[in-house]
Amino acid sequence: MLQVRLHHRQGAFTLDVDFDAPAGITVLFGRSGSGKTSIVNAVAGLLRPDTGRIVVDDVVLLDTETGVHLPPHRRQLGYVFQEGRLFPHLTVRQNLMYGRFFAPRGAPREDPARIIEMLGIGPLLGRRPGLLSGGEKQRVAIGRALLAAPRLILADEPLAALDEARKAEILPYFERLRDEVSVPILYVSHAAGEVARLATTVVALDDGRITRQGPAAEVLADPMVLPAGVRAAGAVIVARVVRHHDDGITELDAGGVPIYLPRVDQAPGQPIRLRIAAQEVLLAREAPQGLSALNVIPGVIDRVRSGDGPGALVSLQTPAGVVLARVTRRSVDTLGLAEGVSCHAIVKSVAIAPEDVGAGGR
Repeated sequence: MLQVRLHHRQGAFTLDVDFDAPAGITVLFGRSGSGKTSIVNAVAGLLRPDTGRIVVDDVVLLDTETGVHLPPHRRQLGYVFQEGRLFPHLTVRQNLMYGRFFAPRGAPREDPARIIEMLGIGPLLGRRPGLLSGGEKQRVAIGRALLAAPRLILADEPLAALDEARKAEILPYFERLRDEVSVPILYVSHAAGEVARLATTVVALDDGRITRQGPAAEVLADPMVLPAGVRAAGAVIVARVVRHHDDGITELDAGGVPIYLPRVDQAPGQPIRLRIAAQEVLLAREAPQGLSALNVIPGVIDRVRSGDGPGALVSLQTPAGVVLARVTRRSVDTLGLAEGVSCHAIVKSVAIAPEDVGAGGR
């Protein structure tokens, strides 16, 4: 458990936050300039706040009231930057062992063979960083951090410097870290899809303050906390793989509701987490017939939010969880959409992007 309480003023910007980060991945989520990196740097000991207290598993890293301020090298933290920052003159194996060299005596250590297998870097051990892709460098950097036996891993937008293909390559490895490693991770991002796949807990920030915190499914359902506003709204659904059909479709079960996706690389019985973008959802008052769309999710309207423009965001409570639909205000009026009205959400299988589907987590 990480406990963070910070107050810091720098010019016209004031950081004032108080939150707890449990096991798994806690994502600091918000637009640029909201205070995410300042928090990470304070936890790392790179920023000394005006007042605050930071505790990891009963170890006090900072307490301005009692004068405690451990220097960065004594905090026993792993830091993964936007770039891998590997030593160019060392091989991958030597970079990994460099992290292990700094593990404190007596600290619980990860098995190097397990970390190498988990991150899929076995074939890279003899190479130097100059021969690695961006995604490969990040995996090695993560392994180096883990082998240093950290109390906590800090990841400051670790996918920001990667193209979409490399992001898709590395996301599953962060999912494995979340699910298989006991070290908590404080992760910085401003990408809603990334947060939906990875986050155990979300701390949403704006202008140095927390606007909302909680499970990803709850926080990401609120467009008011999204950096891109309603355009980035989407629902996070947790389902379980039922079967893979011969025509390339995977059938999921989400609270008793069948959901069909293009084939997902997970075995039957495995949990899946998927994000359904609000702009990809159609609404119907009656159960539709004769549609090409495979996913029809019944529910009851919980809320209708209308903005200043022609759009509206409709929130449905369904057996699968909260589903969001972005429609026009004209559609709201024509269909009589209002709180308490029964409705059906319609989603094409191919409308759910592969990068929005990942392992379900703990």
